[in-house]
Amino acid sequence: MEIWHNPSCSKCATARATLDEARVPYRLRAYLTEPPTAAEVIEVLRRLDARAWDICRTGEPAAATLGMADWPRDDDTEPRWIAAMVAHPELIQRPILLLDDGSALVARTPEALDEAVRRTDR
Repeated sequence: MEIWHNPSCSKCATARATLDEARVPYRLRAYLTEPPTAAEVIEVLRRLDARAWDICRTGEPAAATLGMADWPRDDDTEPRWIAAMVAHPELIQRPILLLDDGSALVARTPEALDEAVRRTDR
């Protein structure tokens, strides 16, 4: 699996520790220094069965600067949300686990991490 992570994020550290303890192999992607393309964000959204605003950290300073709190959440504006996350990757929720089975999880809870371990072929 691949983990989109921020090395200074405590939730990312918990995800790595949980996967290490379960001996689940993973690749790290420090998405702040290796930002995803729009196509990659779209693929992650497909894998999560989510919309762009579902994985956007709207409490970040960049979101406030962009005025994202007032952005519509509809089909017509979703490309704008994706473009903002590509331009400002700190807006992307973390950690995101891209499982080898083609699915993905936002692994911010123990339950999501347990699910990731359960769904991993080891």
